Amino acid sequence: LMPADILGTEILQIDPETGRRYFRFTPGPIFAHVILADEINRASPKTQSALLEAMQERSVSISGQTHPLPEPFFVLATQNPIEQEGTYPLPEAQLDRFMFAIYVGYPSLEEEMEIIRRTTAVWEPKIEPILSAEKILHLQKLVRMMPVADNVVRYAVELTRSTRPQESKDEFIRENVSWGVGPRAAQFLILAAKAHALLSGKYAPDVEDVQYVAIPVLRHRMVLSYQAEAEGISPERIIRYLMEQKVAVV
Repeated sequence: LMPADILGTEILQIDPETGRRYFRFTPGPIFAHVILADEINRASPKTQSALLEAMQERSVSISGQTHPLPEPFFVLATQNPIEQEGTYPLPEAQLDRFMFAIYVGYPSLEEEMEIIRRTTAVWEPKIEPILSAEKILHLQKLVRMMPVADNVVRYAVELTRSTRPQESKDEFIRENVSWGVGPRAAQFLILAAKAHALLSGKYAPDVEDVQYVAIPVLRHRMVLSYQAEAEGISPERIIRYLMEQKVAVV
């Protein structure tokens, strides 16, 4: 799989009337509202990097021309946490562009029974639309319009800054974290807290909303030390430790 297979490429065309040759851009599969990158860590680093501009800029540049992506634009990626052969770890810059890292464990008994029923019988899935693209864009705008108190912003920023061993006086952090999270983490913390507050029927997010989304927002942005990996200390444990140490400013 090459970057052009994802982004698209220019194909030589011939005008049937004039015989003039020209290049026409053919969009790749990334020009969609929802992109599913299944087992993304099996793609080569060069192919993985093809997603960087698209995820950040919402556009693709080919031969000096910028092509905007459709709105809304949403990227989902999966990777197998167990099998490592033939895989390429995602670079930190690309991981940082994913808002959440969600771990999917084994299904429950009822869920597994339903999986078996559906995959061992004649079953045709029925797709029913829930939200239109216009409605999603409206909800995204509502999230950004929600007010947020200074103490909530301060809590989110202080929580992210406390993950950085270079700025921390906490021995536990200095020993177990090599690199903390960057400013984008605080941006996503506030946006996710706003979305959670909106779904909960609140008019504005509070510290509890930030704490609710902290683990999936922060877990993939930290680089742990060799000592932490050797002792089995997880990013989730470090995030919980920091939230326990920090007292919310009211």
